[in-house]
Amino acid sequence: MGIHLVEDVSDDTYILDRLDFSWTPARPWLGHQVSWEMNGHLKEPVDLTRVTCNMIMKFGPVKMLDRTYRLPDLLAGVGASLPGDPRPPAGPWRQTWHLRLPEAVPVAEHRILLRARTGRGSNFFALDIALNFSRSFRPRQVPIPCA
Repeated sequence: MGIHLVEDVSDDTYILDRLDFSWTPARPWLGHQVSWEMNGHLKEPVDLTRVTCNMIMKFGPVKMLDRTYRLPDLLAGVGASLPGDPRPPAGPWRQTWHLRLPEAVPVAEHRILLRARTGRGSNFFALDIALNFSRSFRPRQVPIPCA
């Protein structure tokens, strides 16, 4: 998966501020695990178990998915969970999610618009993620020699 850009499009109304991201490995293969680390600052305490995420996935100009998930359910769908305190206090916040990328993804450029809200309805974070699922991000099949 080529991650072209993860853009924090939150404004001053969002609870999660000064958000920074990193991916390990930087160029993961589909069907394999990637670690996504998020660092930021919470303006107020948040119950992460009640955060809802609206995810819109576009394949070129076509909307392939428009669905709202609870954050724990969204993470569980990619093999991850909420580590640490699910109800962090205001202040520095760090999360590392170990995600398993789906193997059956169409070869194309995708955009994911992820908008999260707290259980009380406040804006939590807003991300725009540009992805390139090209053939170069799939493991090569190694031929098995005939005996």
